[in-house]
Parts: sequence; structure tokens; C-alpha cells
Amino acid sequence: MPSKKTNTAAEPEMVGATMSEYDGVRFLHLDSIWIQGAMRIAKPNQLELEYIQRMMAWLLWRPEEEVTDGHCVQLGLGAAAITRFTHKVLRMQTTAVEINPSVIQACRLWFRLPDDDGKLSVVNQNAARWVLDAANRHTAQVLNVDLYDHDAAEPVLDDEPFYAACRDVLDEGGLMTVNLFGRHASFQRSAARIARVFGLDQVWSLRPTQEGNTVVVAARHVKVPDRETLTARAANIESRFGLPARKWLRMVRPLDPAVLAGPAS
Repeated sequence: MPSKKTNTAAEPEMVGATMSEYDGVRFLHLDSIWIQGAMRIAKPNQLELEYIQRMMAWLLWRPEEEVTDGHCVQLGLGAAAITRFTHKVLRMQTTAVEINPSVIQACRLWFRLPDDDGKLSVVNQNAARWVLDAANRHTAQVLNVDLYDHDAAEPVLDDEPFYAACRDVLDEGGLMTVNLFGRHASFQRSAARIARVFGLDQVWSLRPTQEGNTVVVAARHVKVPDRETLTARAANIESRFGLPARKWLRMVRPLDPAVLAGPAS
């Protein structure tokens, strides 16, 4: 996982990936008890963790006829759940950026991560460097950001310059989802930074999961359709991909303007 500083000259110490199993589910760890990802062994392409399912809420913002078009990027590989899903189920062009080679190796050994092919690229690089690379500007329709270290305390890349670089990676109409801890004191600070970069009217959040994960969705010039269209999209997502999109629709809200009272970067 990337460093806590956006100064990309400083690389973090790498922590070895380990694996555990319980009740048919395999878990990824980074030298701690905290779960970095999970895979149901019998159903490797199913999204096992609830917050990971909610990271796919961007599907609601895309028209049905182009919902799986384009390039989907993950910053932070975890147990490769989103990468497997976008590559194998959505069949999108997929890029995953992961700084820790031990995580990539673990995903290929234990978590059914395929080898790179014409539609999949796994890049061993600091996410801060990757989003700043001019070659990656406006190349993604979807960006999933889940960057936590082995302590899982707070995002390790989380300032306005980082989110501005993420916005630059998105093409017009592109969408970003970010995993934040909604019950943590850092949530308002992180959400405020995202809103300052994307604009308050282009940022939404879902309710926290039981574990406290809150998914924030941010868009680059997306017009939200009427409720009837969103309901139809949710039904289509459930039918095609088996994700609880109608439940997401009940829990998604525009970001509270009060978050902008939070501290600036």
C-alpha cells in the first residue's frame, strides 16, 4: 500500500502478506489481525465483503447501455476482489495499482488473480506516482480507491493534491469510489477534501457498514438522472451482476455541505 505522504520520493517499508481461512472464506492480512480483503473460495468472483460491494455503487451513475464500457482502475489491490470482478464479471479493461509486491504475489497464489492479458494489467507502483503520470490523465471511466496500510487506521493518500490527481485520471463523466471510515474522526476531513476537488454537487456517500466503512462516490461532470431512471438502473444491476443496487439506492445521499466546514489540506 502507498505511503502516508504524497511526497512520492519516500517509499514505505513493505509488509509481508499473509493468509487465513474461516468457514469457506480466505482472508488477506498484512502482518496484523486487520483484514485487507476476502474471497469466498467456492465463488472467487463474488464480492464477499459488504463495503467492497458498495465500492461498485458507481454502476448506478452510468447509463445502462454503457454501464460496463471503458477502463476501470483500482488503487490498492487488496485481495483482488474488485479487480477480479471488473475483469471477469463486468469484462472491463482493468488496471490495478499496488505498491507492495508481496500483495500481488499473494493475490496470484491464493486469491485467483489472473496473469496480465489484453484486458488486465497489474502495476507494481506507488499509487501517488501513478495518478501523477501524465500518461494516465483522462484514461479511466472508473477509479476505485482503497488505500490503507497494515494498521488500517486511515487512508494513506488523502490530501487535496492526491484527489485532484485522481480527478485528472478520470475522463469526462468518470466516477471515483473511495473507502473511508465513516465513524472515524478522519471521515469529515477526507470527505471535505474530495468535495473541494470535485465540487459538492458531484459527491455522494452511502451509509456506513456495520464495520464503519463508508463509500464516497465522486464524479467528473455527471448529471444525476431522475429517480425512475435510477430505479431501473438498480434493477438492471441486480439482474445482471447480482449486486444489491436497490439497497444502495435507499442509502445513498448527497454529501452534507457541513463537511466543507472541516479543515483544509
